[in-house]
Order: sequence, then C-alpha cells, then structure tokens
Amino acid sequence: MICSKDSKDSIALASECLRAGGIAILPTDTVYGFSGIVDLRGGEKFLTDSKIRVIKGREENKPLIQLISHPDEIYCYTDVIVPQELLDLWPGALTIIVPLKSSCPIETDCKTVAFRCPGDEWLRNVIERVSSPIFSTSVNKSGFPVLDSAEEIKRVFAEEVDLFVEDGDKKGALPSTIVRLLDDGSYEVLREGSVKI
Repeated sequence: MICSKDSKDSIALASECLRAGGIAILPTDTVYGFSGIVDLRGGEKFLTDSKIRVIKGREENKPLIQLISHPDEIYCYTDVIVPQELLDLWPGALTIIVPLKSSCPIETDCKTVAFRCPGDEWLRNVIERVSSPIFSTSVNKSGFPVLDSAEEIKRVFAEEVDLFVEDGDKKGALPSTIVRLLDDGSYEVLREGSVKI
C-alpha cells in the first residue's frame, strides 16, 4: 500500500501497519527509512529486524537504530546519564548509542542500542501510537547508495514492504549524526551527519 504523508489517516495507517508486525517505508527528518516494531519482553515476537535485513540484504551483525517518541524515553532502556548537551539536540537527527540496563524491556541479546528521537513530529506521533520503539534504517540495498527519490523507492521496494508513506524526494538529505557514550561519561562521534557536534 502507498499513501501520502499529508493524508489525514497516514499516522493511523503507519501505526497500524507497525503494530501488526508489518514493514513500512517512512519519511524521517533525514532520509526515508525501513521501519518495523521493536519486540518487547513478554510480548508477541515479530522479528521485524530480520525482515528488514532480508529486504536490504544487510549483514546480520549490523544493528539497526531504534526510534523513540520522546527524549526522556531513553531512560526506559538505560541507566547511564546522557550528557545534557546531547539531550538538548533531541528531537533531532542525532543517534546516541547507550548500554542497556538489566531491566530493559527490549527483547535483545545486545548490550548496547542506538536510539534516536527524530525531529519529525509526524514520525514521533506514529511511534507514540505504536507504544514501542521502532527500527529505522536507510532505504537501499546493502552496499548501494541510499535512495532519495520517491519514484525510485516505489520501483525498487514497493512490492517488498507493507506500506510506503510518500513525502516527496529527499535529495541531498544527510543521515543522522551518531555518538557513543563512554564509560567515563564522555562520548565519541562515530559518524558526523546533519547535526554538528
């Protein structure tokens, strides 16, 4: 299914698709992203990260970014205090890698996860309705350039996903900046994107 982001029911369609375990291509504050619901402990297992990897042809050991709807939600998943200068950049195109706390509700074997609270209000509303973080990774085949044309995305991937929410082209859009928190409370920049630190 394809719908416009401007459609009055686009938030409902996107959130329903994700809650059902579907894979959607959603516009973000950077580029288009493949998205799926993140499995929570004690809940139904959708394994959408595996579905996304199959579509992208992505290496199994590369983790996917998880999007949250509010900056303070980061503390549902980590006990580490995020420096205020980083939190002040949320919502925005900044991804922060944090160690997970032992009581983390996410179903994962990973010790760290990369979180982002996106700057796009529409997308945050979708995530809030899903009531779970959602995966996000750029729309492209692994090892190939990110697709920034809505028409090209439809041509290549429309038949491989459950929903494509169209929001025009994303020409020249930069990916998020990625930082990793260190044990001493400082952080290092792993990728400089659209947010300058």
